Amino acid sequence: MNEQAAARSGKTPWRNRLINPVLDKEFRLRMRTPRAMWTLFFYLFALSLLSLSAIYLTQGMSGRGASFNPEQSKVLFYFLSMAQLGLIAFMAPGLTAGVISGEREKQTLNLLLTTQQSSATIILSKLASSLSFMLLIVFATIPVYSMMFLYGGVSPKQLVLVFVFYVFMMVLLGSIGILFSTLLKRTMISVIVTYGVALFMFVGTAVIYFVAQNIVQQAMYSGQSTVTATNSHSWVGHIIAFNPVGALYSILDPQISDQVFTMGWSGGQTKGAPMALWQEFMIVYGVVAIIACWLAIRNLRPKLGGRKRG
Repeated sequence: MNEQAAARSGKTPWRNRLINPVLDKEFRLRMRTPRAMWTLFFYLFALSLLSLSAIYLTQGMSGRGASFNPEQSKVLFYFLSMAQLGLIAFMAPGLTAGVISGEREKQTLNLLLTTQQSSATIILSKLASSLSFMLLIVFATIPVYSMMFLYGGVSPKQLVLVFVFYVFMMVLLGSIGILFSTLLKRTMISVIVTYGVALFMFVGTAVIYFVAQNIVQQAMYSGQSTVTATNSHSWVGHIIAFNPVGALYSILDPQISDQVFTMGWSGGQTKGAPMALWQEFMIVYGVVAIIACWLAIRNLRPKLGGRKRG
């Protein structure tokens, strides 16, 4: 009744402003299936069983009557956080790397482009709908994390920052996936390239960091480096800021941000990190995600070659 009254008065209902036809169709296809319900159930069941088993084993090793050590709860929190990050890195490229190329292979992309939806609306709606189910899975695990608050060792600020980092990683990997899905015509090739970029982010940046750290340390000990005991702030720490695992670990353990920039001797005065690793990670890759979405929007519609606009 409210939508009909708004239509008669000439006003656009708020629901039509937030959910366009593309987003509405994707939500109905992804969320209203038994597969989505059972996937959510089994994932939460497995994660809860893993958490309860870890708590039981740590209490069993501590002996009967012994209190639960908050450090053990912290380790469990670290493990669950890294496991969730691995889930996001595995699911996000697969969910978004075929949204546009799949429409092209099914020969429905041209029909989608003839609608009144703009390129930005199509790209952002595809991105939001692809990440919506994974977002539901991740946020559904909050009650599992709440069990660790019973034993201490974890602050609410850390939990909030971890989930903010999760959302950012979804958007980042999703933006990269939808970019390659727009540029490349084959879904398989788009998925492979997207997973390759994600693999470089997780493994390649870590390898480059350890190689650069080894080179700088050898130069420092041989007297060929400008890094001294009183000036131990090194550029090598910026490399690990490009690694998602290092950025997430800097949220769990804030001291790691200062440690990766310390290249001098332990007896000298050390400089702290210019900013936390996760902050630098989100600033740099935030620009990358924006550029990826912009390029996907620009290359969605076919361009007429050899003609100039009058």
